[in-house]
Amino acid sequence: MNRSYLRVGLIIGMLAPMLLAVSAQSLPAAQPASDGAQNSTFSEAELDQLTAAIALYSDPLIAQILTAATYPLEVVEAHRWLQEPGNAALTGDQLAAALQQQSWDLSVKSVVPFPQVLQMMDANLDWTERIGEAFLAQQDAVMDSIQRLRQRAASAGSLHSTPQQTVSTENEDIAIEPANPDVVYVPYYDPSVIYGPWPWPDESPFFLLPPPGIIIGGGLWIGFGIGFPILGPFWGWNRWDWPHHRLDIVGGGGGPGRTGPWEHDPGHRHGVPYRNGALAARFQDRSESARRDARGFPAAAQGPRAAAPSGYGTAAQPRQTPERTSLPSAHAAPPTFESYGGGSQVRQQSQRGSASRSAPAPRSAPSSRGGGGGRR
Repeated sequence: MNRSYLRVGLIIGMLAPMLLAVSAQSLPAAQPASDGAQNSTFSEAELDQLTAAIALYSDPLIAQILTAATYPLEVVEAHRWLQEPGNAALTGDQLAAALQQQSWDLSVKSVVPFPQVLQMMDANLDWTERIGEAFLAQQDAVMDSIQRLRQRAASAGSLHSTPQQTVSTENEDIAIEPANPDVVYVPYYDPSVIYGPWPWPDESPFFLLPPPGIIIGGGLWIGFGIGFPILGPFWGWNRWDWPHHRLDIVGGGGGPGRTGPWEHDPGHRHGVPYRNGALAARFQDRSESARRDARGFPAAAQGPRAAAPSGYGTAAQPRQTPERTSLPSAHAAPPTFESYGGGSQVRQQSQRGSASRSAPAPRSAPSSRGGGGGRR
């Protein structure tokens, strides 16, 4: 796969108008900073809207999703890789060995063993990018949102231990862990029901469509699909410290060689611009530099650069501040990339890049999109 073309496609897609043929729940327009960047923060309502779909997932899986969401291009690459028939057939040690050969961040590799989750993140890139940047810019608030929603679900009587997950409470913080440490189940539920009366009428919760065979309703609060066996190198490397608002790296399961609070690695962003101005000022230059180094470009002498906070241009090219895009309400299932509105353009750019390179790309990506998942 030609990463540079895929990155260009992502940016083009984010510039394109929304192509969703459904009503959308708009987020408030961000206020531009003095340098043209967006320094807005998400409100409690907006954060609950974003986290509602995954707040009841097991703690380790939520950590993998939130950290992987900060690397949207690698999420797309991983899903394309998994769609290749030879890779889709891999399981167990063979899948682990194949993932070890990829250059993606550990968090992205850790989501691949959960294909429905990976497909969901790819098919809903606007949600993926937003929740990833929310976690980067407002980690405390995102963790509070997850706990707030868990408390609501518990009060509504819809969150309790099951054969698939164990729910425990310590000092008012609710933890969710797999009941079987070797098997992980992904829960499916309707956020507009499971949390009781939704407190934010202007911010409808984001709803992910369950896979075929999973029926939600009729008294069933949470449904579970098949269990996914854990892959040792890609599980057990993180731990939530809810009281202190930290996600700690514990190095388990063959994880990174350090321990301590999780830190974002802008090198795995591959130059994809940050929407938030503060994040752009902090990470964009390092992200662009890592991308140039990976492609063998010499460092160019240049003066001060204008930070590009959003997914709408490059750090060296200031832009007009657009309105923030919309999060669709329930009952929409857009195809892959169309949460940005430019899915077909992205696929064409990716195909063109693969065909035009003089040297073969290290990986190829099929143009067809995965089925299922997404918004209902």
